[in-house]
Amino acid sequence: MRSLPVADPGVPDARSPVRYLCWVARMQAGALLLGITYATLWWLAMALVPAAMGKGIDAITAKDMSALATWGTVLFGLGIVQAAAGILRHRMAVYNWLSGAYRTVQVTVRHATRLGATLPKRMSTGEVVSVGNSDIAHIGNAMDILLRGSGAVVAIVAVTVILIGTSLPLGLTVLIGVPVMALAVIPLLRPLHRRQHAHRDLQGDLSTRGADIVAGLRVLRGIGGEQVFADRYAEESQRVRHAGVRVASVESMLEGAQILLPGLLIAGVTWLGATFATQGEITAGQLVAFYGYAVFLVAPMRTLTEAADKLTKGHVAARRVVRILALEPEVRGGAAHSGGGLLRDVASGVAIHPGVFTAIAAAAPEEAITIADRLGRYHDGDVDFGDVPLGTLPIAEVRRRILVADNAAQLFAGVLRDELDVSGEASAEDIAAALYVACAQDIVEALPDGLDGRVAESGREFSGGQQQRLRLVRALLSDPEVLILIEPTSAVDAHSEARIADRLAKARAGKTTLVCTTSPLVLDRADRVVYVEDGVVCAQGTHRELLATAPAYTAVVTRGEDL
Repeated sequence: MRSLPVADPGVPDARSPVRYLCWVARMQAGALLLGITYATLWWLAMALVPAAMGKGIDAITAKDMSALATWGTVLFGLGIVQAAAGILRHRMAVYNWLSGAYRTVQVTVRHATRLGATLPKRMSTGEVVSVGNSDIAHIGNAMDILLRGSGAVVAIVAVTVILIGTSLPLGLTVLIGVPVMALAVIPLLRPLHRRQHAHRDLQGDLSTRGADIVAGLRVLRGIGGEQVFADRYAEESQRVRHAGVRVASVESMLEGAQILLPGLLIAGVTWLGATFATQGEITAGQLVAFYGYAVFLVAPMRTLTEAADKLTKGHVAARRVVRILALEPEVRGGAAHSGGGLLRDVASGVAIHPGVFTAIAAAAPEEAITIADRLGRYHDGDVDFGDVPLGTLPIAEVRRRILVADNAAQLFAGVLRDELDVSGEASAEDIAAALYVACAQDIVEALPDGLDGRVAESGREFSGGQQQRLRLVRALLSDPEVLILIEPTSAVDAHSEARIADRLAKARAGKTTLVCTTSPLVLDRADRVVYVEDGVVCAQGTHRELLATAPAYTAVVTRGEDL
């Protein structure tokens, strides 16, 4: 089997689920057409078996051994074609399923990377996870069913033509009966579509609830809230179950229709064929052939109703994908380039000088975070980087040169060394130095395998203070041109905080660094402190200068305590 694509030439125009499914189909058009060709050969080989069998029976009746040998050979050849085409069709069906499913993964992951910090603000974790859990399977199924569905249509047309050529009433019965059966299942599709969509939304909400409970289990146990959240989860899971039952009720009716409607057509064709045979209008071989056609038609008819079901589910799944692809990043970049220099937030007046260890102390912590987000280009703002507006730089360049590290950053599952050294370029000495600055050597030493130990999801085996120190190690090893740290010592004890503050100032000497904090221990090590109130700079200087000249600053950093 050919290898799957590893990249796509672009993100689709995601204005509707139908457009998205059509885009996926176009991206694998060659594989789909090849699979449809194999599926058509497979169906036609099966469709022609009753005709060959009928001709053979007529040859036996006429005692024509030559004709019997001919039609026996034809029947054997049809079996060979059916087997070969069936194998190739199945291989292409698997390829198209995987291609459609994982192309969806590719475009959603690529777009999620492009959205960055915008995605968690606009969409819940559970809704995003549901795309990878279930929606890709339904989109893959929609691509898969196109093969058998298209071949089934060709097979039904071929059988109808044969029947009309043999007996006009029988051919018309099939020609009229097939569309009638197709129309009969349409009323079931709209409620199925609606109920599947509601079920998907509830599944996404439940996934979000489960992720929140797992992430906050330690806190819930601390406040005794496990049972409350367990009850809420149970209540929501029951809503998902009831929604699933409502979906299943319509699906069961659709499954029943797949048996009943073709069965009625079989009964009608068989009765008419038997009537014509007793009247001498058709031969015994033709009667057997008609019965074979009637039995055969069950399979393509069921395939068509299956196609309606899978395409409906694929439409519902594509709607969720489209919802993600329709999101736009809150900030956009340009094509300019900056040689670096002064990083200045015009709105607040905060200026980060190159090679200076700067600290921001804000009367309200969220004010410092807002300024840091603007300086890191996570929010729009009038920010200059050197002599170039930051907004004109490509986002990838901004992320490479300016790193904003906050306490919401996650530790990912994997080997600790890889989680700390995300670029894979740091030497053992670099890692040891970063661990020393963050006072994190004891964390690594406590692990049985040290840096080669595995980190669980979100680093849940570490305490809050340990996670904070490991995040600081990761930020230091990234060694960006501008490092912005938000409250890097808020979860550690005073002794560790003092050591980290001293070591951090020394380690970042001569490098552009901004720390958003109200910790006197950190502020005292900064080369320059900026005091912000109501979103603007009110005072600047060293920590001790501001203590002596800015009462408001003193009140914020000392919290009313005497020094």
